[in-house]
Amino acid sequence: MSTKGPVLFSDIGKRARDLLNKDYSSDQKISITTYSDTGLAINSSLAKKGGLSLGDVAAQYKYKKATVDIKADTETTVSTKLTVTNVLPSTKAIASVKFPDYKSGKLEAQYLHEHASFTTAVGLNKSPAVDFSATIGTPTITFGAEASYSTASRRFTKYTAGVSLSKPDSSASVILADKGDSIKASYLHHLSKLNGGAVVGEVSRRFSTNENTLTVGGSFVVDPQTTVKARLNNHGNLAALLHHELSPKSTFTFSGALDTKTLQKEPKFGLALSLKP
Repeated sequence: MSTKGPVLFSDIGKRARDLLNKDYSSDQKISITTYSDTGLAINSSLAKKGGLSLGDVAAQYKYKKATVDIKADTETTVSTKLTVTNVLPSTKAIASVKFPDYKSGKLEAQYLHEHASFTTAVGLNKSPAVDFSATIGTPTITFGAEASYSTASRRFTKYTAGVSLSKPDSSASVILADKGDSIKASYLHHLSKLNGGAVVGEVSRRFSTNENTLTVGGSFVVDPQTTVKARLNNHGNLAALLHHELSPKSTFTFSGALDTKTLQKEPKFGLALSLKP
């Protein structure tokens, strides 16, 4: 698919969100992935969340323009997804369904052009919700909006608008969400002093409650295999993590979180180990 045009609406502000949120966790998880010569990948994972132990087995098979994903977990849920790219130029089609909740089925289509992108998703049930989004612009600046329409109530249940500005070493975005009740602005900048790491700031405001949240964070590249990240918001929530590559595809992540305003609470720790050949 073409990548010379504006990003999808879901990717507006993604670089800042990933730096602030990706890989932070208070769970313990281990996953092992194996590959076959036929293009089949099998991933097994086991996670401990609170006092619960959850596991799943996922398989992915790629053949030409099609990718099939199947995942079964310990809660007896089976998820399936079929992705086909370039059925028509610059398009992607995705069909997904979960069992036994077959009403969760969804059909999605994406279209990327040099000056615009468009996505639409329709639930596969009697009264489906219809989600759609569109962006216009260039890889540098993007304007976009998304909405969700309920055919059961015959009204829009969500609409959001956003704009992003992206450069090789920085990105900024502003998103107006929750039917105009909240706004979020973020800015990310890569710094050579951090060995290729970055700093990020995010400000959000909810107008109905006059609640403001300021979050700052950053990443520091210790060496080509090790990265340290941290974030802190004005509510006193502090988190940090260490991400290390054991091999080119296997990673180890250790993270911790602390409420600095209530130090009597025990900090939370998370551990994730991903092993790939």
